[in-house]
Amino acid sequence: MIKCIAIDDEPLALRQLRTYIARVPFLELAGEYRNALEASRALEEQSVDLIFCDINMPDLSGIDFVRSLSAEQRPMIVFTTAYSEYAVEGFKLEAIDYLLKPFGFDEFNRAAQRAKSLSELIRSRREHPEETTESISLPQDSREFLSIKTDHMVSLVKFENIIYLESMGEYVRIHTTEGKTLTTLYRLKKMETVLPADTFMRVHRSYIVNLRRIAGYAKGRIFFSTDENDFVPIGENYRETFAAYTEKAYNTL
Repeated sequence: MIKCIAIDDEPLALRQLRTYIARVPFLELAGEYRNALEASRALEEQSVDLIFCDINMPDLSGIDFVRSLSAEQRPMIVFTTAYSEYAVEGFKLEAIDYLLKPFGFDEFNRAAQRAKSLSELIRSRREHPEETTESISLPQDSREFLSIKTDHMVSLVKFENIIYLESMGEYVRIHTTEGKTLTTLYRLKKMETVLPADTFMRVHRSYIVNLRRIAGYAKGRIFFSTDENDFVPIGENYRETFAAYTEKAYNTL
């Protein structure tokens, strides 16, 4: 079971989270709170695995609340908010997902499944510390697939189906065109060494993108569809390299 808490200053939003959590068999609601200060006090008395946290709250925002948590002991975080402009801050804090209100159960469940995948990897690593996390390979006689260990199996991921890769510290999430998200123990730096350099580019300390999946870019963001929330940020140290690529690759009118 994944022990979680919900934080939101809106009673209806809390009720929705409570209802959705009850529908997911592997989630256990350990508490719900109307503000981050109450939640902070509760976490001094119990530990949890996952926090569903609203961002725009009085007294202490969800962003500041998460920042106040020790990075080493910080639970998995899913931000919930009605304001898309906070997404970049969520990315910086390595939240496992960002739910834009109003969201339905399908979106909530996808976030929960991501939490489950990451939780299983963490548990596997603790139970089998002797297993290496540095072995990534390309299947023999093939340069189209990436072979990686995800959870308790080896997955073959076609390069062209990768949209972007997202670092979660010691873990990496691979977002694919099939709507799946694979979570693996590898570090982003290691992934960068095996991905085709003509197709993939690191654009942020936490992101590598498939250049062929870019739908547009503006104001330090790379978009993968017409959805304004479907983007990754471009890091300050990577903007010059990305700008040089776009100038060479695209005819700008």
